[in-house]
Amino acid sequence: MNSIIFLQNLYLLQYVNNPASLQAEKIHTVFNYFYWAAAGMLLLVVFLVVYICIRFQQKKGDNNQPVRTIYSNKLEALMIGVPVLLLAFFFYETVSTMNAVSPPVPTNREPDVIITGHQWWWEVDYPNAHVVTSNEVHLPVGKHLLMQMRSADVVHDWWVPELGNKMDLVPNHPNYLWLNINKPGKYTGACSEFCGAQHAWMRISVIAQDENDFNKWLAQNAKAAMPPGDTLAKTGAELFQSKTCASCHRIQGTAATSNVGPDLTHIASRHMLLTGLMKNSEENLYKWISHPQEIKPGAHMPDFNMNKDSVKAIVHYLEQLK
Repeated sequence: MNSIIFLQNLYLLQYVNNPASLQAEKIHTVFNYFYWAAAGMLLLVVFLVVYICIRFQQKKGDNNQPVRTIYSNKLEALMIGVPVLLLAFFFYETVSTMNAVSPPVPTNREPDVIITGHQWWWEVDYPNAHVVTSNEVHLPVGKHLLMQMRSADVVHDWWVPELGNKMDLVPNHPNYLWLNINKPGKYTGACSEFCGAQHAWMRISVIAQDENDFNKWLAQNAKAAMPPGDTLAKTGAELFQSKTCASCHRIQGTAATSNVGPDLTHIASRHMLLTGLMKNSEENLYKWISHPQEIKPGAHMPDFNMNKDSVKAIVHYLEQLK
């Protein structure tokens, strides 16, 4: 378990030095101070070790004992004063950065986005636009966003290194995360708190867009699902209801209104399935619905043992939901 978490965090560390938000830039600045201080300390220690080894090595025929220095006020003042100054500097920078990155939330400020962690997927709610989606988080660039972080089951942890600090998602205790993204792009993250068997595949995908593109995406996702476009899709829609898929999943504009599993209203417009486990394609969706426990062992979606024709019809229906 520990090795999985270590490898996952090692994978994410490659993104730390590429800040893409105001918060990440402030954190990155403090990290750089630590890096330079650590590098300076390392060089100092290496220099002193090499110097002492050369300067005080015993020479042939020299049997004199080295002179012992009992105390030195200047040396002691230097050895105590420099660390104290460094600690004071880093304490100030850390507290200042914490206050800048996570200021208090005004009582009258409603969240722009609500993120709810589930085993093992992310629910994404845009309350002002009445849009609910899953796993792929679309956010606007250049906005001062407030994200409310919740958990539906166990403790999760949101971490997108390029966008700043981590934030725990704790059951029955919402936390808040401020975010000012300063450049468009796709940013990868992961749940950084062990949350069960599929923790390693609880990835995060944030798609940062300029305001116009984000508003277009939001307007498109506020619409109800497209009705089935052909006979096979109609069969798939009927099977979706009768095979109890609707007991867990929501498709806006239909009788499926549950939020136990991911919202599927516009599933065909997403790039990935299963929080980054596989690309969103008809073939992969077929594999997932046919044998979910083989694809993602421990996932809460059961194997319904449907025949191939039924699975094909449901997949065909879902692939039309754009």
